[in-house]
Amino acid sequence: MNRLSILLIALFPLVADAQDTTTVKEQQLQEVIVNANNAQRRIGSVQIGAEQLQLKELVAAPALFGEVDVMRSLQLLPGVKAESDGSSSFQVRGGTSAQNTILYDKAPVYNIGHLAGLFSTFNDNALATATLYKGLVPAQYGGASSAVFDLTSRAGRTDRWGGNVSIGLLSAKGSVEGPVVKDRLGLLFNVRRSYADLFLKLTDDYRDNSLYFYDTNLKLDYKVGERDRVFLSLFASHDKTALTDMVDMQWTNLAGSLSWLHQFRGQSTSQTTLFASSYDTDNGINILGMNIAYQGHIRHAGLRQDFRLVLGQHELNAGLQSMLTDVKSAEWTRMANHEKEQRKAWDNAAWLNWQYSPADRWTLSAGVRLTAFSALGGPYYYDVDEKGNITWLYKRTKNRPVKTHVTVEPRLSMVFQPTEQWSVKAGYSRTSQNIHALRSQSTTTPFDRYTISSNLVKPEVADQVSLGVFYMTPRQDYDFSLEGYYRRVNNVLDYRDGISFASAIEIERLVLAGEGRGYGAELCARKNTGRLTGWVGYTLSWSQTRIDGISQGQWYDANNDRRHDINIVAIYRLNDAWTLNATWVYNSGQAFTAPSAKYQIVDNYIYYYAERNGYRAPDYHRLDVSATWSKKSPSGRFTREWNFGIYNLYNRYNPYLIRFEDSQYGRGTRAKQYSLFGIVPSVSFNLKF
Repeated sequence: MNRLSILLIALFPLVADAQDTTTVKEQQLQEVIVNANNAQRRIGSVQIGAEQLQLKELVAAPALFGEVDVMRSLQLLPGVKAESDGSSSFQVRGGTSAQNTILYDKAPVYNIGHLAGLFSTFNDNALATATLYKGLVPAQYGGASSAVFDLTSRAGRTDRWGGNVSIGLLSAKGSVEGPVVKDRLGLLFNVRRSYADLFLKLTDDYRDNSLYFYDTNLKLDYKVGERDRVFLSLFASHDKTALTDMVDMQWTNLAGSLSWLHQFRGQSTSQTTLFASSYDTDNGINILGMNIAYQGHIRHAGLRQDFRLVLGQHELNAGLQSMLTDVKSAEWTRMANHEKEQRKAWDNAAWLNWQYSPADRWTLSAGVRLTAFSALGGPYYYDVDEKGNITWLYKRTKNRPVKTHVTVEPRLSMVFQPTEQWSVKAGYSRTSQNIHALRSQSTTTPFDRYTISSNLVKPEVADQVSLGVFYMTPRQDYDFSLEGYYRRVNNVLDYRDGISFASAIEIERLVLAGEGRGYGAELCARKNTGRLTGWVGYTLSWSQTRIDGISQGQWYDANNDRRHDINIVAIYRLNDAWTLNATWVYNSGQAFTAPSAKYQIVDNYIYYYAERNGYRAPDYHRLDVSATWSKKSPSGRFTREWNFGIYNLYNRYNPYLIRFEDSQYGRGTRAKQYSLFGIVPSVSFNLKF
């Protein structure tokens, strides 16, 4: 078996079910460090659990295969966890990555990884600002039962033309920006492509396989007048991973938005946005007699209106959004049968958020969001019994509401700052989510299935309370934070015991609904000044699920439950040219399900699972180091930059996947650990002009 086959076994458990087992040792590079907002803002901001990232201050540390990656930078923050080794997806405070909303210029984006998560979908050259809401989510955001990550793309220069070119181990990227109309219309264009497929063509074993991605970003910024600006933002990405005659996987992300920003007198603004996005998957499997061609998609088109009104000490954020959603849970050809499940919905929301300082040293933020989600007729809806059998079919008029779910979502946050150095924050938020992801593992793959709230499936509704204490030294050299949280989620979906994503086309027959909870504490200490800067973050957390029909209806650990997470980040500016970086990451073992017994039927051995996620994988830890050299040309028009890095310096093979196999003649069962990456050096070159 070739090494590319082994990598796909680790990344996609569905494929692994039909293949033999061999230890996996592949390559990966280092993560990126983000310099967040300053200490004073962290102390005084009313939003508890918010991380506002200044992307222009990214430290030049090589990420995976030399790529600067904002998604992995999030994974170094307290309360945020990587899905797995090499993944760009993230989990927040006990939630899964599927319970996060990611907005790119107001358009929702899904499956944010290239090459099964090895690269982030987002090119750092295209980004301006990003804010992660992991505690209180302001009322202007919705659609997520865990966290919201709001990304804003960068506008091009309007004074002169410039750009950059970057070459890494497996990909290259370039950008150009400048004035289409001087001082009025600016353009920014980015493009990136991997070239691993070119290396595959040079080998006899891999020449017929495919492994590549590309993405591109375009933004136009037109200054209509002194108070009006119009933005056009476009984003597209595509991935293809294929093994000859075995697996062919393709997935595409498209997002676009057109915004008109108007500034009233003072600081009040209005922004009107038309947006659309599409996430499509097209996968084929032909292994050991299993032949499935599988497709799915999530598509949105909508209109959003935001108002920000500043009236003295009062700040109001109000708005409306109306969005059409189209979700194809699956369309496949299995043997000679063609099946499809596709549904549409009309999603409407209105919100009001008020921020005010009622007294000296106190700031209050209160808001409410009203969501009305209507599943639309056209396709069949049905009822099922307790075993998942269909008992009744419904056929409603096309585009007429079948079921409307109305959710009222209050939000509240406050900060008390007795001195400039101390603050205490508290918050409560209720959020809801109407697009549900179903997966057999803890990581995102193109084989995930999605469904919407319907006559059977209710919205996920999460309630979270947070409390934090913050302190900084008088000169802001150091700051410290301690936050605790408790999160409860209703209507969580999970697969029935013994069920996989391809067991039936009707997804509601495969799942059961229950509740989830997560709670924990996050501690962070930062050094902000001097040649040596960085932070230490520690998270203690629990994440559990309870569903009637699974684990005897008792609480069980979720498959993303990890008790301890430690991140240590150090940045040392040696001189004007050299910056040295080091990151050490530690995670305690993640929960997984192991067989408790097995029995034999004829010549086949069947595993019996007594409990869900009752076992723990080995602990995960690694050390990454890097050095960045940067120098400007005498004219100041060009900047050359070299990145040298070592991912996993002490070459630890961390657990990525644990599978079980029978010993010879089936007399015993053993667990086998799969690892993706050992020690990996990297080098990349970047030229800015």
